[in-house]
Amino acid sequence: MSSIEPSARHRPFWRRASLLAAATASVVAAALALVVSDSATGQGGDARTTAAEAPTSKAPATRPALTVTLAQATAIDWPVTLAANGNIAAWQEAVIGAEVQGLRIAEVRASVGDRVRKGQVLATFAPETIQVERAQSAAAIAEAEAQLAQAAADAARARTLADSGALSAQQINQFLTAEKTAQARLAAARAQAQAAELRLAQTRLVAPDDGVISARAATVGAVVSPGVELFRLIRQGRLEWRAEVTAAELARIAPGQRVRVSLPDGSEVAGKVRMLAPTVDPQTRNALVYVDLERSPNARAGLFARGVFELGRASAVTVPQSAIVLRDGFSCVFRADPAGRVTQVKVETGRRVGDRVEIVSGVKAGDSVVATGAAFLADGDTVRIVAPTPPAAGQPAAEKK
Repeated sequence: MSSIEPSARHRPFWRRASLLAAATASVVAAALALVVSDSATGQGGDARTTAAEAPTSKAPATRPALTVTLAQATAIDWPVTLAANGNIAAWQEAVIGAEVQGLRIAEVRASVGDRVRKGQVLATFAPETIQVERAQSAAAIAEAEAQLAQAAADAARARTLADSGALSAQQINQFLTAEKTAQARLAAARAQAQAAELRLAQTRLVAPDDGVISARAATVGAVVSPGVELFRLIRQGRLEWRAEVTAAELARIAPGQRVRVSLPDGSEVAGKVRMLAPTVDPQTRNALVYVDLERSPNARAGLFARGVFELGRASAVTVPQSAIVLRDGFSCVFRADPAGRVTQVKVETGRRVGDRVEIVSGVKAGDSVVATGAAFLADGDTVRIVAPTPPAAGQPAAEKK
């Protein structure tokens, strides 16, 4: 198609558009020339400048992940212990009951928890019936004494007439036998009197030993039979801890070893191994260890307690409790090198004393481990190491192990 010439009245507009297009083309050409010039310069002067500066440039430093303090794994002489569970029980319990038949309890003088002395009266029975029996015994003694006196006089006359022939041998023998019979009756009457006195003494129920009343069934007005339990007494107030241990653990325990027993209220009571059970339970395969406990107001018979046997002492590599972290079900520590790079190490822990934990394997004495901030680290992190903050004024310094 042939182009159409613009009309006369549109020529000024076309002229202005042409001038604007020409100016734009000039600007684009100048920009292209500048780019070409910069490229050439970069291959020359800038390349030389970069090459000159290259030997002095450095890689950017790794930013520390955390600020931490270190602690040194230390070898400490620690006690070797064995933990066990068991019940606290009375060393021995005395059952106190009535010895007389059919008497009424007149007074009760002791209650549960009372500490009593040997011979102290715990309860009394109504003594009227026994007092009547004692009076009857006294009368029987008087009668037997009179009969004996008569029989003794007859026997004495029979002995004097034995050689005269006034009495036959049979009669003399009868008089002598009557004397012996009277003597036996008197002895029997006196024995009954002693029994009455004993029964009268038994109307006072006394403690057979020093101790603590642990149970009471005596009630005023009750008529009891012989052998019925009225009181239960923990002899001498002594308690023992009966620990259950396995057959293998039993071989490590010996009489005389010291024991620390933890009570449910958080307190502790010291003890000493008295004896080992001579048998092992065939059902549980456990054995009992009897531990004498020192007196403590918090220890009571029937409590379930956990204790620790002190078996000896042995060296242990320890770190602070704060250095131990749990990762994927394992105990770990972070070992640090002088450059501040940390390495995660799995460890096996053992005994614990205070805020120190024994490391059985994984760390040796002298290794530096992260003591604070370990829970926020990952294997390979770089840390900034600072010295531990000293204790504030008025606060005691950490105890040396």
